[in-house]
Amino acid sequence: MADTSSNAKPDRRFIEESFPVKEVGVASAREKNIRHGHISTLHIWWARRPLAASRATAYAALTPAPKDIEEWQRKRDFIIDLCKWENSNNQQLLEKARQDILDANGGVPPKVLDPFAGGGSYPLEAMRLGCEAYASDYNPVAVLIEKATLEYPQKFGRQFESMPNWAYPILESSSSNVSVEERIREEDIQPFLFDIAIESKTFNPLINAVHFWGKWVLEEARKELAEFYPSDPDGSILVGYLWARTIPCQNPACGSEIPLMRQFWLSKKERKRIALFPRVKNGGIEFLIVGEGYDKWPNNYDPENGTVSQAVATCLSCGTIIDDTTVRHLFQNGKSGQRLIAVVLKNKNQKGKFYRVANQYDEFVYSKALARLADKRERLMLEWGLDPVPDEIIHTPDDREYEPGGLLYNFTPILLYGMTHWGDLFNARQQLSLITFAEKVKLAYSLMMKSEANSELAKAVGTYLGLGVDELARFTSVLNPWKVDAEAIVHIFGRQAIPMLWDYNENNPLGSHGGTWTNRLSEMMDVVSNLTGVSENSCSVSQSSATQVGFADESLHAIFTDPPYYDNVPYSDLSDFFYVWLKRTVGNLHPELFSTPLTPKSLEAIAELPLLRGMNKIDAVSKIQGIKTSEHFEEMLGRSFQEIKRVLKKGGIAVIVYAHKSTEGWETIINALLDSGLVVTAAWPISTEMGSRLRARESAALASSIYIVTCKMERKATGIYNEVRSELRYYLNSKLQRLWEEGIIGADFFIAAIGSAIEVFGKYEQVIDYEGNVVRADRLLEEVRDIATD
Repeated sequence: MADTSSNAKPDRRFIEESFPVKEVGVASAREKNIRHGHISTLHIWWARRPLAASRATAYAALTPAPKDIEEWQRKRDFIIDLCKWENSNNQQLLEKARQDILDANGGVPPKVLDPFAGGGSYPLEAMRLGCEAYASDYNPVAVLIEKATLEYPQKFGRQFESMPNWAYPILESSSSNVSVEERIREEDIQPFLFDIAIESKTFNPLINAVHFWGKWVLEEARKELAEFYPSDPDGSILVGYLWARTIPCQNPACGSEIPLMRQFWLSKKERKRIALFPRVKNGGIEFLIVGEGYDKWPNNYDPENGTVSQAVATCLSCGTIIDDTTVRHLFQNGKSGQRLIAVVLKNKNQKGKFYRVANQYDEFVYSKALARLADKRERLMLEWGLDPVPDEIIHTPDDREYEPGGLLYNFTPILLYGMTHWGDLFNARQQLSLITFAEKVKLAYSLMMKSEANSELAKAVGTYLGLGVDELARFTSVLNPWKVDAEAIVHIFGRQAIPMLWDYNENNPLGSHGGTWTNRLSEMMDVVSNLTGVSENSCSVSQSSATQVGFADESLHAIFTDPPYYDNVPYSDLSDFFYVWLKRTVGNLHPELFSTPLTPKSLEAIAELPLLRGMNKIDAVSKIQGIKTSEHFEEMLGRSFQEIKRVLKKGGIAVIVYAHKSTEGWETIINALLDSGLVVTAAWPISTEMGSRLRARESAALASSIYIVTCKMERKATGIYNEVRSELRYYLNSKLQRLWEEGIIGADFFIAAIGSAIEVFGKYEQVIDYEGNVVRADRLLEEVRDIATD
C-alpha cells in the first residue's frame, strides 16, 4: 500500500473488502467474561469497546486488501488469532502485525487518534500494534483513566532485574552519600517496599510502589476505622451489614415502622437457602433468620414477597398499602429512616458466609461512627477548604425540578427520594470511611514529595491510589445490593444509571473480599502488569472536545473511535459520582482536570430528551434552557466528524463504532456522516455484548455494534434517488444474505442493513429525488427497513 501521507488514495484496506465478523464477535463476547488483568477492572467506564474487536479492526484498517484468495485466507486466519484474549501479549503475532502495518505505511508508524477515547480500548490496541497513538476525551474522569491505562504503565512500569535508584517513592538525595538501602532502612515507611523488591526476581517500579503505598494507606486508615468494623467475640470477621430504609405506616391506628425490602433472601444458592423472617411483635417488626443451620423454615413462607415494589409499600403490621406518590413525599420531607437488619460474617472455622440479626451493640458502633464523622468532617473542611463529604448537587437538566412528576433523568430516580447531593449516596459510616481513605491518599503523596520523590512517579502512584478510592466508593454506598445467589455485594453501576434501592449492603472496606481496598487495588495492579509490556512508548493523552482535537490539518493516518450512542449513556452525569471523589484525592495533582465543580457538560455529544420523565419533547425544549436535543447530538457529532476529516491525511481511514436500537438515534449519525464529507466504504456488525448481561435480559438491547469504515476521499457528485435506491437494493440483497448466514438476526440484522446502506448512500455528496428534494436519513431508513424485511 502506498504511503498514506501522499495525496493519492491508497489501495483499499482489508477491512473495506472483508472481515471475519463471526469469529471476532465470538472473541469479543467472550472477553466480557474476562476480569483478571483486563482494563475493565482498572476502573469502571461505561460502554467500553472490547479489546478483541478494537485490535482486529485496527489491524484490518491499517493493512492492504489481499491480492488473491490464498492471501485473503491467510490474513483472515491471522486476524482471528490476533484478536483472541490469550494472544494479547503474544509477541510473535504482534511483531508480525506491527511489521505488516509498517510495510503498509512506508516504514513509518502510523499516527492514530481516538477523539472519544473513553476507557481507552482503541488507543491501547493502536499502541499494541506499534502505532504512534493519541487519546483525548472531553470528560476529565475518562482522561484520568486513560492516563492510568495508556501513559503511566509504559512510562514507569518497565521491569528491571535490579532496583534502579530513581524507582523508590522516596529517593536518595543527589547530594547525599548514603546508599539507597541504608536510607530505606532508616525510613519507618519503607521496609515493605525494600522487602518485596529484594524477594522478586524482577522489579516493576510502578506496581511495587503502588502496592507499598496502598498497603500504607490501608494500615493508616485501619488505625482510625477498625473500631467501626469490629469482629464478633468469637473471632468472626465482618463482611458487611444489611440495611433497610424505613417509613412510618400511614394508617393512623397503626403507625408501625415499615422496613422497605424487595425480598427477604440472604442466600438463595441451590444448597444454601437462608432468609430473614419478619414477624409482628409488640407493635413492631422483629427479624429471625430461617433456613439450614438457623431457625426452622415457617410453613408456606415465601421470602420473595417483600414489603415494597415499584415504590408501593405494604405495612407488615396492619396490611395498609402506601402508594408510590406518598412514599416519595415521605422521603422528600425527611420522614424516612433506615434500620440495621442483619450482619454478614466469615469465620476460619466455618465454610462460607453466615449471618446473624443485628443487635444493640451493632447500632452503638454505628452511632460512634456518626459522632466521629462530625469531628473529622469539620477538621478536614478547614484543612482542605471544601467539604470532604461531596456536597455537590446531582445534576439534572434543571436542578430545580426535584418534585415528583418534574423533569428528571431516568438515570437518577434517587432524586425523587430526597437524595439530591452526591454525599447523600453514603451513610455516615461510609462517609467516614471514604474521607479517611481520601485523607490518607493525600498524605501518602505529601510524604513522597517531602522525601524527595521522583515527582512524576509520585504523581502516577497518587493517581492510582485516587482511582482506588473511586473503586472503593463504587462498592461503598447506600445503593449497593446484596446478591443473594452469590452472597456478594454488587457495585452501584449494575446498570448505566443510578436507580433507587430500598435495602442495601454496607461493605467492610478493611476486609479482603470483593469491593474492599485490598481487593480493588490488587485487581488494578494486575491490569497494570498486563499493560507494561504493550509498548515501549506511551500514548499521548489529553483533554479536549472531539470538535477541536488540536492537531494540524492532514496530520493523522487513521482515526479509530467509539462516539456516544445518542441517549444510551449520560457519561458526564454518571461520572460525577467519581469526579467529586477524585477532586478531593488527586485534584491537586491534576488541577487542569478538576477545576470545575462537576464534569463539563455543555459540549457533550449526547441526547438527553429520551432520558427525561414527565415531559414530551416540545414541552421540555420550551421550558429548559440548554437541553441536549437530538439536534444538539447531531450537531456535535457532525462537527466531530468534520474535525476527523480535517486532521486525516488524504486517503486516511477512520473506523467509527456505533450502536442504537432507535430510528431517531440512527438518523442523527447518518445525517452527521453525510454532512461530514467522509466516504463510507464498509460497515460490519460485530457482536460485542454478553447475552447474559443485565440489560440484555431486561430489554431489547442490541448485541451488535456497527463498525463503520470511512475514508477521506472525493465523493461522487449528486446521486438521483431512484438510481441510488436500485443500487441500494442490489447491494443490500447480496450483503445481507452473507450476514444472515453468519448468524446476524433480529434487531441486529436491521441495524446491519443500516450500516451497509450508508456505504451506498455515503458515496454521494448529496442524493436528491426528481422533485429536487435532498434525501436525508429518514427516507433512507424507510427504504432499508423495507429491504431488510423482504
